Amino acid sequence: MSENQSEVNSNDIGDAFVTGGCYTGINKLIARMPAERHAAEYNMKHKNRGQALIFNHESFEITSLKSRSGTEEDCKRLYASLKNLHFEVHVHKDKKLKEIENIIKEAAQLDHTDSDCILIAILSHGEMGYIYAKDTQYKLDSIAHCFTAQNCKTLAGKPKLFFIQACQGDRLDSGITLEKTETDGESSMSYRIPVHADFLIAYSTIPGFYSWRNTTKGSWFMQSLCKELDDNGKNYDILTLLTFVCQRVAFDFESCTPDLPMMHQQKQIPCTTTMLTRILKFADKK
Repeated sequence: MSENQSEVNSNDIGDAFVTGGCYTGINKLIARMPAERHAAEYNMKHKNRGQALIFNHESFEITSLKSRSGTEEDCKRLYASLKNLHFEVHVHKDKKLKEIENIIKEAAQLDHTDSDCILIAILSHGEMGYIYAKDTQYKLDSIAHCFTAQNCKTLAGKPKLFFIQACQGDRLDSGITLEKTETDGESSMSYRIPVHADFLIAYSTIPGFYSWRNTTKGSWFMQSLCKELDDNGKNYDILTLLTFVCQRVAFDFESCTPDLPMMHQQKQIPCTTTMLTRILKFADKK
């Protein structure tokens, strides 16, 4: 089999039961190919880097949610970091869910032919499986699906990046102390891709756990992410950058709340879900 051909086997079958008449065969969705089929890296040489949308939530209509002091510092630093990487950055403050949905739909309907990628950052409260808008909670998938290949063809085969600064629960990570021991010493022919390919979602914490934010310096995750983007954003690929973001959050931060013993000396680790199919580097624009 040629490396330029997809492997097709009539014996391949999924793990779901398909009732008669539901399977219609190969669909006819077609989009422009932004890179060679077996290219190792994403094509980041388009005219524009692409849009970056920051949804910054500080105050809420929901009485149980406290104001997020320090988020303005996160937003300011992230704005500067993304501008330095040549993104066209738009900040949206304290938007209700309907407003967020409209902004997302408008972005998905734009022509991204001359753009490398798109980036969405959400700074808010959250809980397991949900993020909060100003007025209600929602699931990330309810807006992320707008950028799948069948809904936004000009981003097909291009990176769709999501950075989420929000709690995913109220569990705490007390960490563990490590001590030394005595033992230490291709061609341009057409091809098909899944419509959910090329997404990356970086959460500030793992599912079920608390996400920490300093009221003056900003969240641990955003401080670390912006530091890595500023220092190494044009040198390392995105997964390497996010590995070092995890290292910064894990090693350099610890809660200091002696008046609240249960919250004192707690740790945090970010979590990344990737469906990227190539190496992603923010190469400098000429």
